[in-house]
Amino acid sequence: MPVTVTRTTITTTTSSSSGLGSPTIVGSPRALTQPLGLLRLLQLLSTCVAFSLVANVGAWTGAMGDWSMFTWCFCFSVTLIILIVELCGLQSRFPLSWRNFPITYACYAALFCLSASIIYPTTYVQFLSHGRSRDHAIAATAFSCIACVAYATEVAWTRARPGEITGYMATVPGLLKVLETFVACIIFAFISNPSLYQHQPALEWCVAVYSICFILAAVAILLNLGDCTNMLPISFPSFLSGLALLSVLLYATAIVLWPLYQFSEKHGGQPRRSWDVGCSNRHAYYVCNWDRRLAVAILTAINLLAYLADLVYSARLVFVRV
Repeated sequence: MPVTVTRTTITTTTSSSSGLGSPTIVGSPRALTQPLGLLRLLQLLSTCVAFSLVANVGAWTGAMGDWSMFTWCFCFSVTLIILIVELCGLQSRFPLSWRNFPITYACYAALFCLSASIIYPTTYVQFLSHGRSRDHAIAATAFSCIACVAYATEVAWTRARPGEITGYMATVPGLLKVLETFVACIIFAFISNPSLYQHQPALEWCVAVYSICFILAAVAILLNLGDCTNMLPISFPSFLSGLALLSVLLYATAIVLWPLYQFSEKHGGQPRRSWDVGCSNRHAYYVCNWDRRLAVAILTAINLLAYLADLVYSARLVFVRV
């Protein structure tokens, strides 16, 4: 199916329903009664209940607990801002592109809540003794899962479809950019201990790969959110194609070098988890170095697949310069 892209707007040659029924009415309380408005109210409620339950009993400790608490508070705050903007009809005064911002945020929020729904119970809840704090933590995890589903549903509802004119971030390549930057952030969290890669040029190269690809993808997202895609010295479509190809090549080196130098005894790695004395005991709020190395290897593979998909989808688009 032929597709044309003009700057950050895509149009297609066939028509299809968006799945939302009638358009959301903005600048009126009736906006809350539309399907998308009701979905955002569910997001607001579930994130509010999640952080309220945890805050009520102080059931968060350490970096992982802080991450989960930040996730729920951040998602609640931004969702509230989006509802206020739409209720008051302030989209034209919003500093970012309203075609791109809501779906970009919804995709990030879905990933944030998914990570909190996994990290919080595995690194905190399972170590709590039975009682009121544990019950509140389990309930908060359940509401975090509900929020994740609600945000993912918004992404599915508002992504680009045939017959619609929408921003680049609503297309598959745009959503993949969100996934790529999010996975890179998780990688950075796992390699926050410099001893995992210092004094080993091959591993330092891998860290450089993660940083370069993250920065380029983040620039692409920010250019779309700010409607600044025409500020590049080259056409934005060319930038996207080059970005996807370069990232695939760079990650292809990282997917080889990181496991080789982390798990091969010949190259100074630790092939077995039992060799890492830090992994011998289970600790709450703590991830041992061998597990960090393994997590980074898995996340590197995930991001490589994301960049490959990004490259394939970008190659299928027919770009038209204005």
